[in-house]
Amino acid sequence: MKGTIIRSTGSWNSVMLENDSVIECRLRGSYRIKGLRTTSPTSVGDKVEVTLESEEQNTGIIEHIAERKNYIIRKSVNLSKEAHIIACNVDQMLVIATVHQPRTSFGFIDRLLCTAEAYNIPAALLINKSDLNNESAAAELQSAYKACYESIGYKVFIASALDGTGMNELEEWMDEKVTLVSGHSGVGKSTLINELVPELDLRVGEISEVHAKGTHTTTFAEMFPLENNNGFIIDTPGIKEFGMIDMQKEEISHFFPEIFKISENCKFNNCNHLNEPKCAVRDAVENGSIPESRYSSYMNIIESVK
Repeated sequence: MKGTIIRSTGSWNSVMLENDSVIECRLRGSYRIKGLRTTSPTSVGDKVEVTLESEEQNTGIIEHIAERKNYIIRKSVNLSKEAHIIACNVDQMLVIATVHQPRTSFGFIDRLLCTAEAYNIPAALLINKSDLNNESAAAELQSAYKACYESIGYKVFIASALDGTGMNELEEWMDEKVTLVSGHSGVGKSTLINELVPELDLRVGEISEVHAKGTHTTTFAEMFPLENNNGFIIDTPGIKEFGMIDMQKEEISHFFPEIFKISENCKFNNCNHLNEPKCAVRDAVENGSIPESRYSSYMNIIESVK
């Protein structure tokens, strides 16, 4: 029997079979991903072959894991030398951000987008809680976020799960796709998913008035079928930051499309765009062709890569 892992919590994996039934499965033997140390050999989104173990208990054995077309990883919380594969076989990634309550930094958004670019996953940005952005300062900030990322070529949604703004357009974009949704805690991710898949009734976290940060409500990734189309959504844990695992400093500029494009005009082919002479990228930052926030994110990621 063939299926897709929709939930992975250690030893057991929930597998949705081709007839849409779900069976709880464990691995036969041990698996390792070549060249990458991971906390678990299975991940949400894995295509697997299973055999029935107990019809009475609805359990099975995972006999084979198909080759992945892509994956998203982060550093393991407890084991810094190992990677945690959040999800795999993803068609696109949706980065959810808010301009206040809490405010998502440009740096956080850029790190997620950089990770998506690194693993060849098309990405878009959703600015959530637009119903709270009526005041002039918030409205201006929302416009600034939108203009910044649209100028680079990213799709930007303005939405509110509470009043329905932008939800129809979002559902059309997700149609027949596997969409990984990510963002830090408090951006309304669970509320948004509840709107897309009402029967889930995911727990919604509260915003700390002291720190203006959200509380974590998701502890592991899980895949859900969307109600109004043939797509799937992967809910990811509220994360503080992705680790740039198995990336080289020289590669980072490739994952910033606007920097990569302009770097063709640098004097030196191996220019890192930091302090080299006649750097077209730094010139573009000075004349406003590349947003300062993006260049700052690029430098921060360069510094974080070991």
